[in-house]
Amino acid sequence: MLTGKKRLLVLVLAVAGMLMTAPGCFAAKRFFAIATGGTGGTYYPLGGVLAQALTTKVKDVIITAQSGNASTANLNLIRSSSIESAFVQNNTAYQAYYGTDQFENNPVKNVRGIASLYPEVIQIVTRKAAGINSISDLKGKSVIPGDRGSGTAVDAENIITAAGMSFKDFGGVDWLSFSGISQRMQDNQADAGFITAGIPTSSVMELVSSTPITILSLDDTLIAKIIKAHPFYAKVVIPAETYANQMMPVTTIAVMAQWVCAAEIDEELIYTLTKELWEPGFHVLRMQDNKPAPAPSGADIMAQAHAKGKDVTLATALNGMAIPLHPGAERYYREKGLIK
Repeated sequence: MLTGKKRLLVLVLAVAGMLMTAPGCFAAKRFFAIATGGTGGTYYPLGGVLAQALTTKVKDVIITAQSGNASTANLNLIRSSSIESAFVQNNTAYQAYYGTDQFENNPVKNVRGIASLYPEVIQIVTRKAAGINSISDLKGKSVIPGDRGSGTAVDAENIITAAGMSFKDFGGVDWLSFSGISQRMQDNQADAGFITAGIPTSSVMELVSSTPITILSLDDTLIAKIIKAHPFYAKVVIPAETYANQMMPVTTIAVMAQWVCAAEIDEELIYTLTKELWEPGFHVLRMQDNKPAPAPSGADIMAQAHAKGKDVTLATALNGMAIPLHPGAERYYREKGLIK
């Protein structure tokens, strides 16, 4: 038999349970995290802005951004179910899902795509005086493919291999960072360099301020060959006048920064997050004229907050998506006609 105190406790718990489940009344909050990157990079501020934007638009879900150690570490968090979602580079996501490179014999089979966000563009920068107008013209020239062991160096190798060349075809090879490439080319000690970064890139801006340069365009046949061999690349165009004296657009390829998640996450939640990333909605708490206040899309808020956010568009949401989409994201893109 229940004592008076026990009866009161049961009553309180029952009422609390009803309040937690009743529509519009103190519903239990769900937490959803985005692992980003170091505080000095692009992932961290963009992830923070996105988390804040989605929290204001998705009822009963609190989205947080957590600083991380970039793509490989974030994918390991996905594997161990230590995080719900993360920002990663799409080439690393591809390697993780298929168990290649650093993920050999230890794939991340539970990673799923939500959206491609913005491109990290591969720029093949040459001194105009060197007379380099195509990839084949790099033969016999002094070329810097990037820092040794860097992703940029891998990009350089993938491109020249598709063109039927190797580093041995160059007149000289050195391994330097972006700033080192800029300095060597300013000093006429290198003819060309590969740079993979968001545009405009500060090291290229520095270089063009003192040295006449050309940024090579890749032809469509070569791009198709590269993407067939490495499906995480995406074709992109560097708009004219991105850099001083760059009068024509440049066609090249890019890796994409992507938002990925664990396969185990609820389909309806990922569908809602994907939709709110791309579409305007309503503020879950703020009222206007006795109605929920309108709220811009997550992408629009990212564009307002950060320069790279301007490149986050629905039109490029599936560019370089070389891993399976989460079913919730896939449903949204089918509704929008991006997937037939």
